[in-house]
Amino acid sequence: MSEKFVPFVSSETNMKEFSFRAVLLGAFMAMLMGAANAYLGLKAGMTIAATYTTAVIAMAVLKALKGTILEENAARTVGSIGGNIASGAIFVLPAFFISGIWNPFYSTSHYIISTLILIFAGVLGIMFVTLLRRVLIEDKDLPFPESIAAAEIHKSGQKGTGGSKFLLSGMGVGALLTALVDFKLIAGTWQKVVSFTKGSILLRSPGMAPAYFGVGYIIGPRLGAINFSGGVLAWGLLAPAIAYFLNYNNPGAIPDWAVEITRVWKAYVRYIAIGGMLVGAFYTLYKMHKSLLEGITRSFSNLRKAASGGAVFERTEKDLQMKYALPILGVIAVVMFFIFNYFTGSILPAAVATVVMILLGFVFAAVSGYLVGIIGVSNNPTSGLTVSVLIVVAFLMIALGMSGNAGVAAVLGVAAFTCVSVSVAGEMMQDLKAGHILGCTPWKMQVGDIFGVVSASIVMFFVLSLLHLGDIKQNTSAEIQKLQNSNTTTITYKGKNPEFTGKTFTLNEVTAMTPELQNDILGTNAGFGGEKLPAPQASLMAIMARGIVEGKTELIMIVIGMFMGIALILMQVKSPMLISVGMYLPIDTSFAIFLGGLMKGIIDKIIEKRKYDEKTKEKISNTGILLSSGLIAGEALIGLLFAGLAFADIKLFHFFEEPSFIGSIIAIVLIGVFLVTIPLRKTKE
Repeated sequence: MSEKFVPFVSSETNMKEFSFRAVLLGAFMAMLMGAANAYLGLKAGMTIAATYTTAVIAMAVLKALKGTILEENAARTVGSIGGNIASGAIFVLPAFFISGIWNPFYSTSHYIISTLILIFAGVLGIMFVTLLRRVLIEDKDLPFPESIAAAEIHKSGQKGTGGSKFLLSGMGVGALLTALVDFKLIAGTWQKVVSFTKGSILLRSPGMAPAYFGVGYIIGPRLGAINFSGGVLAWGLLAPAIAYFLNYNNPGAIPDWAVEITRVWKAYVRYIAIGGMLVGAFYTLYKMHKSLLEGITRSFSNLRKAASGGAVFERTEKDLQMKYALPILGVIAVVMFFIFNYFTGSILPAAVATVVMILLGFVFAAVSGYLVGIIGVSNNPTSGLTVSVLIVVAFLMIALGMSGNAGVAAVLGVAAFTCVSVSVAGEMMQDLKAGHILGCTPWKMQVGDIFGVVSASIVMFFVLSLLHLGDIKQNTSAEIQKLQNSNTTTITYKGKNPEFTGKTFTLNEVTAMTPELQNDILGTNAGFGGEKLPAPQASLMAIMARGIVEGKTELIMIVIGMFMGIALILMQVKSPMLISVGMYLPIDTSFAIFLGGLMKGIIDKIIEKRKYDEKTKEKISNTGILLSSGLIAGEALIGLLFAGLAFADIKLFHFFEEPSFIGSIIAIVLIGVFLVTIPLRKTKE
């Protein structure tokens, strides 16, 4: 007979937990981490687990207010859910713009519908996990690595070893260096064209973005190198080779090979990358098929256990009661039906989409919770699960006679619901396991996370709109200024919108247009799907939805990418998905992530050489993660500030028109010193 688990705070202990200050702090952190993860995900195509950051902030603030460890956990779990609302939002909501459904992106109706999707999908994920918690938490085969780490942070805080100073110092460095780039004291990137007889290669530096180095440090040298290999494949092989063959007969007609290679990457290579991402997503699911099937089986088994409840549980075993959870699920189903009816304009497809979402949503919530128990939130294949649902729903919509924008919108609406609920379910399960270790009350955590979901959801659409329109305004205003300085008075449209094909506009006409229209006509490649906010997962969702529903996508490039993905699998490449994401991102992004990984690799080599014990290794690792998380949060916050200034048409002061990249090289070296030396100082304590 196995020994009964004893939490850090016993079930008999009556300790303050679900306090107003803990929930208020958690709600604030949910908005903060939601904004930071949205910024990072749109730029780099990946997000980070918010648990560690919110644990440190909660510990620092509540310790100063003489709060309890259970209050700290309550604040952490409410706050961390915001990062997962962002993950769900950025994977799908920008797809409405990229696919042409929502153009312009921001409007009152779009805000309302997006916020309703985020809130009700997030609460749906929490309700699903409420039904699943006990069987997954008590499964001894699930290690829950990130849950244990988060619980250890709280435990260490009881001994006075908080790490808030490392998080804050990282935020300061990230904000400062980002500001120096935006004020043009140092360059954001550098590039040079190397020309040969009939073709050219475009060389680009790593982007001077602290967040990228932070991401690379967190994912480590191996995954950073795999991601960068995709960038090398795209920019060192495919883009210059395709450009070479396209212009083989008349290479002299290309005035700027940097522009041409970038155009080829955007028009051809990114579609190949999308095909690779698609295969990579399904391959990831296939590799986990045993875990998936086991998770689904246990989930349905747990439903029967929950339905036959009535036993008296200890405080640490009390979930939100079924008499509340099931009616909430019913209300969510009704709201979902009305939202899907809004997209489709037809009752039958809306009803079918609702049933499919409830069934697949529960299955994938179980899958998500189970996978988090094995590999953690950071590695949870949320986009792969969402694409699976998207494809099923797309073919169902075709079978029900849906087409055009209504069909695409319906598919994306179901995908958005799925993505958010699956993402929230995974994070909620991770939080519940950490709370189980610490001795928290499950129903209080579940109710607390509803506050976190609502607070993050209310601001998320504004954050996305701010980043999107801020980036567009920043780029279009600079382009218009450049055209005015060169005395250019007319612009000929070269985009893909058939409404404007071949038309010529005066500069005054363009200046009077809306930002998104300016972006299209000027070809500034800004906003969602652009150079600074590529949003790879959202682009994948948009292209797959429209490609299946309407058959309008150039599927040949995606099919080529799928064969490439199969080839990578046959070569036993560790992560075909990560290579494809690297191909989709600008090379300066994946290059910077790779350098961040190398910085972590240097520390790993030093640790190996000096033969540190496990406790010291853990200290070094935790300090590095906090510094890196700070770099990401610092850049995200200053990025949101400057996006807001651009949105308000407030122009920044620029030190130089064309700053030197030498200053950026010095800054990159300093970031390396910062991320390597400070964690190693922990060995002297």
